[in-house]
Amino acid sequence: MVPIRVAETGVEPVSVADLRLYLRLDPDEASENALLADLIAAARAGLEAASGRIVRPATFRIVLAARPRGFLPVPLSPLVAVERVVLIAADGGQTPLDPALVRLGDDPVEAPGLWLDPGPPDHAGGRLLIELRAGYGGAGPALPPPLKLAVLRLAAARYEHRGDAADPPDPAAFAAPFRRLRL
Repeated sequence: MVPIRVAETGVEPVSVADLRLYLRLDPDEASENALLADLIAAARAGLEAASGRIVRPATFRIVLAARPRGFLPVPLSPLVAVERVVLIAADGGQTPLDPALVRLGDDPVEAPGLWLDPGPPDHAGGRLLIELRAGYGGAGPALPPPLKLAVLRLAAARYEHRGDAADPPDPAAFAAPFRRLRL
């Protein structure tokens, strides 16, 4: 099961104005705003990959070939809501199911997962599609200040050292306190 990001539903955790202030750039100069926005997006994506946390709210799609019962761990943290559940038949036909048949686990931040009730009909060769909302901000929990600072610092380092041979800071170092470990 690989969650697929299908839509961004929120704004970046750091604005271009925040990054301009952090870098001590002239707030009235807008010539590099597109570059700064790209650096923020790259820093956020690197931090998400290193921490296993979704820093910008988004909608994700999961397609399951087999019908699981009980608890299903999901590699998205924090989980916010189940948006849609659809049964996809072998011939491609789609049957919407009640989203209440799939509910969030008890701890959507530290142990994200879904409880799947045994109620849905067996899909006999079909697949189960689940759309989820996940991420800090928006309807989810507030973004922890250290993660926001990490996005700022990573974006600033890439701005300051663009074109240099030096490698930018490693996002894993900033993400270490928030990384979810698996046994």
